[in-house]
Amino acid sequence: MTIETDTRLLTAATAAAPGWRDFALCRVTDPEAFFPETGENGRPAKRVCAGCEVREACLAEALAHDERFGIWGGLTTAERRKYHPKRRR
Repeated sequence: MTIETDTRLLTAATAAAPGWRDFALCRVTDPEAFFPETGENGRPAKRVCAGCEVREACLAEALAHDERFGIWGGLTTAERRKYHPKRRR
């Protein structure tokens, strides 16, 4: 299974389980960490994401809604861009 296939499956799972946010570690973390300014380091947010049990659902939702800002599911905007279906062409 490729990451694209995994992402499509996760997107469907996210729609079926909208309560994933209740379990996200970012809920108890400074939100500014997930929206670093240009040139700032996103590693603190990525460390939070690495230990989060709903990381996959978060990433799937970001891809499904074409989130253009912030760190979602442990990936920056630029990192998510390569997995977005519209941008793979």
